[in-house]
Amino acid sequence: MVHFSTSVASLRSSEIRDLMSLANKPNMILFSGGMPDNDLFPLQEVDAIYRRLTAREKQIALQYGPTPGLPQLLDSLSGFLRDKGLPVDTNKLLITTGSLQAINILGHAFIDPGDTILVENPCFIGAISAFRSYQANIVSIPLTPAGIDTEALGRTLDTLEAAPKFLYLTPNFHNPAGTLYHRDTKLRLIELLRDRNIPLIEDDAYSELYFHDEDREHLQTLKSMNPEGLDICYTGSFSKILGPGLRLGWMLVPDEIYRKCELIKQSIDACSPSFTQMIAHKFLESGAYLPYLNRIRAEYKRRAEAMTQLLNAQLPEGCTFTAPRGGFYIWIQLPGGADSTNILKRAIDKGVVFVSGKTFDPHGMRNDRIRLSFCNSSVEKINEGIPLVVESIREELML
Repeated sequence: MVHFSTSVASLRSSEIRDLMSLANKPNMILFSGGMPDNDLFPLQEVDAIYRRLTAREKQIALQYGPTPGLPQLLDSLSGFLRDKGLPVDTNKLLITTGSLQAINILGHAFIDPGDTILVENPCFIGAISAFRSYQANIVSIPLTPAGIDTEALGRTLDTLEAAPKFLYLTPNFHNPAGTLYHRDTKLRLIELLRDRNIPLIEDDAYSELYFHDEDREHLQTLKSMNPEGLDICYTGSFSKILGPGLRLGWMLVPDEIYRKCELIKQSIDACSPSFTQMIAHKFLESGAYLPYLNRIRAEYKRRAEAMTQLLNAQLPEGCTFTAPRGGFYIWIQLPGGADSTNILKRAIDKGVVFVSGKTFDPHGMRNDRIRLSFCNSSVEKINEGIPLVVESIREELML
């Protein structure tokens, strides 16, 4: 009999993931995946970038690269992040194979089996899985419409027997809740964590996908506030602003943390793909990302508004949600403890799929929520699929 390590022996395929395997049917309407629409990728821009590469640049792109990342991309990405107000000159930048690898590396750097960490509830499922793999004791803090519940966080910090190894959160257009943290919440977070020696992992995959210019005040990252007495590990990704197939993310972290993370990455994959790093570098250097981001923001806003309008008109009484102001998701609260897995089964039978709430509960318990993704479906598919979701909800609630 094979004997696995304790770190992987407890890993299981989730009930939701198993259900999703049933949804791979032709013509299924997908409100499940948090991925960009294939039809929105910048194909012409990427083709032009490749055609303009010199022979020397193509050789670099096909070769192993340095563990921290290609110098060219580190330089152009530093400029991109500097324009967002991030302290790139006093921190170190590490290119990773997707932002989930960055989260995984940070988990590896900080967590010993049994260590307590803090996360939001709900929380990004990829982070939950990564932290579980290091056998963390996950303590969750409720999420409010303004961001993490800072009063609950303060009480938790005061009552824990041992200080948590870190706090992980997604302040800008949260996955799955779509929440945009208010600036006041971010300032209160800094007050709570300052001088406690608890690092903050700030996962920021969606901040470029805002729909309203007036939200810019709240989009300032905690890392760009550059508070004293608090180590912030900032992670980001090219997945939503260029393409997930590049498998490129990054972390911007204090030097002491960077040194450990670079060694961990070296032991995992030596380096991220040089080919896609070169494409990403040219995408930033050429300025091609600016018109592209404007284009996809407008389209995602159009899809979000179409889904919001239908839900407002058709959801039964007792179902609530907050209209998204950016990102990819709408997070529906169901009434009376309704079970979203039962609703999902009904929806799959009707030809539409979403993700049930307990997928994002770090403790796998609360299941009275639904995550709908508007990013990967046209307005026409949204108009077709949302009535089927609502019909499934009504059937489960017997309305």
